[in-house]
Amino acid sequence: MAETKNRVAMIASGAGLETAYKVLNIATAAAASDAEVAVFCTFDGLMMIHKNAEELLKLGPGREQLAEGFKKAQVPSLSQMLTLAKECGVKFIACQMTMDVMGIELDDLIEGIDVGGAVTFLDFAFDANVTATF
Repeated sequence: MAETKNRVAMIASGAGLETAYKVLNIATAAAASDAEVAVFCTFDGLMMIHKNAEELLKLGPGREQLAEGFKKAQVPSLSQMLTLAKECGVKFIACQMTMDVMGIELDDLIEGIDVGGAVTFLDFAFDANVTATF
């Protein structure tokens, strides 16, 4: 009998670089623990998978001191974290409705992103062992 994989369903809708790091840290850790992971990126969460994410995402007000902490702790860059997450098998789903509302095209996003609606995410999330929203 085949072993069932754990599933982690995440919604990324928050703004800011620190939010993107939270999402990528948990998603990558879950995938490295052999879980199947999907991240539904909607509203500000789409900026995490934007080709220009490094320029678009800033630390939130009053959080600027984290930049030095990231550097001191040798935290990989956002693009390195995204690459690692994708290499670990994390699936990123860009919300089609939000893309339409915000005027974002598939070409604006990094390679390897799926586009779908809430139902696409829910099809995955219905069988998730863990869900998280950022």
